[in-house]
Amino acid sequence: MAVKSNSRNKPGTATGMTRRTVLKGVGLAAVAAPPLLSRVARAADAPGATSVDQPISGSITITLNINDKDHQVAVEPRTTLLSALRDRLDPPITGPKLVCNANTCGACTVIANGRNIYGCSVLAVDMIGKKITTVEGIGTPENLSPVQAAFVEKDAMMCGFCTDGFVTSTTAFLKKNPNPTLDELKQGLKGNFCRCGTYPRIFEAALAAAKVLKASGK
Repeated sequence: MAVKSNSRNKPGTATGMTRRTVLKGVGLAAVAAPPLLSRVARAADAPGATSVDQPISGSITITLNINDKDHQVAVEPRTTLLSALRDRLDPPITGPKLVCNANTCGACTVIANGRNIYGCSVLAVDMIGKKITTVEGIGTPENLSPVQAAFVEKDAMMCGFCTDGFVTSTTAFLKKNPNPTLDELKQGLKGNFCRCGTYPRIFEAALAAAKVLKASGK
């Protein structure tokens, strides 16, 4: 009785790998590569950038607009915005915190073109041409913003690692919704976590800041 051959069990294919699957994988890799290469090319073409002829694995100089100032910063294509802010600038911008590094906790929140983003999950080269605001650009110790002042007044902090992210997210949220309910506020700030559990005071501070902003017409 003849035994039918099975191509999946032929010598050299015990793992199920065939020429077709290998070529398919190569094709998928080729499709995935252009987006990264295009971002690198855009970064290299930006004002102040170095030549596009340098290796992708090397550093390139890009210009980032942070808190209304242009900053020249040398980054690798894989450098995150958070790393660029904290590790590549001189002096560094340390308000956004590295905590989870997994696009989850919100401690690294910054505002980009009016929208909250996690600094740990976006590439620095993708921020070229965008207006970036960190907590340092919202107010200073000598001139606190209404949101910052409310966080101080309501004692809306404990360990402090999440505070800058909450202040930043609250500032952006109140610009879009200047008169929120408590439920709307909770929904708007759900991307930020406080491991110390200071949520009641955080929400109290945010609602107080909303009243101050409304009264001042800002």
